[in-house]
Amino acid sequence: MAGIEHKTVEADENGMRLDRWFKVHYPGLGFGPLQKLLRSGQVRVNGGRVKSDFRVEAGQMIRIPPMDVDENRKTGPIPNHDLKHSSDHELLSRMLLHEDAKVIVLNKPPGIAVQGGSGLNRHIDQMLEAWTSPRGEKPRLVHRLDRDTSGVLVVARTRGAAQKLTAAFRERDTKKTYWSLVKGVPRKREDKVSSWLVKEQTPDGDRMRIARHGDDGADHAISYYRVLEQAGQNFAWLEMEPYTGRTHQLRVHALHIGNPIIGDPKYFDDAPGWNFPSGVQNRLHLHARKIDIPHPDGGRLTITAPMPQHMVQTWNLFGFDMANAGEE
Repeated sequence: MAGIEHKTVEADENGMRLDRWFKVHYPGLGFGPLQKLLRSGQVRVNGGRVKSDFRVEAGQMIRIPPMDVDENRKTGPIPNHDLKHSSDHELLSRMLLHEDAKVIVLNKPPGIAVQGGSGLNRHIDQMLEAWTSPRGEKPRLVHRLDRDTSGVLVVARTRGAAQKLTAAFRERDTKKTYWSLVKGVPRKREDKVSSWLVKEQTPDGDRMRIARHGDDGADHAISYYRVLEQAGQNFAWLEMEPYTGRTHQLRVHALHIGNPIIGDPKYFDDAPGWNFPSGVQNRLHLHARKIDIPHPDGGRLTITAPMPQHMVQTWNLFGFDMANAGEE
């Protein structure tokens, strides 16, 4: 544990919230410990006491007290080996995109389930036990992602926050944006996909299929998509937005329009004569890129998640330009 340090705010950090500055420089420092350091005056800016939402200015001096965290802690994509051998607390810390008193946002890696099921001995819901508060309150899931889908996962810290966040999803006061790589290029550059979906049992587990209105157990599903870029006529990078939240909805709708998602083990139609592209990993190319959701305390929270390593590799291979996403 080092002694007291003083760090200068760099020019490209001008205007950054203080809690975000700490998340960049000390990713191992949690929200609670940072608040304690601020309340006790151990963290100061230019000698003065500040709060977590204080916006730093270039050239200011931040007093860093002794902290039991590793400034060089691992960040970025989590290798499969680390998924198996890291502690729950360490893994969750590496997934962390945002943390405050009410909300946690994680970047879920592909291959780890959100909730338990047969044959699963590790999943996000179980891992969240490691972040139970001193009052005994465990963070709560408020929505789901498929096991092989990566990206933004919102978790509530408190019961009250969970109720508000769950209501926001139920009332569709959220905007979820996904990125995918699909086979071929959709006929329309952007479109709405509307269908009825029903769940059926298969030897490989539950599978969704297109149904007719009025079929027993059928639910209406609506998605939107637009083509961001394409690699010839063979592949397309789609931005997809689910309006409803049905199981496997985007994956089934991609298949429905004739452009299944690359690497999808359930819905990719591997036509005769079609070869998987060299240099592309045979893993699901579907990533929950961004979420815009009302914060339980007011205002809105917009969080973006970096892509997993296998999708970064594919984007680099095809030379896709991230600027084409039009993100702010």
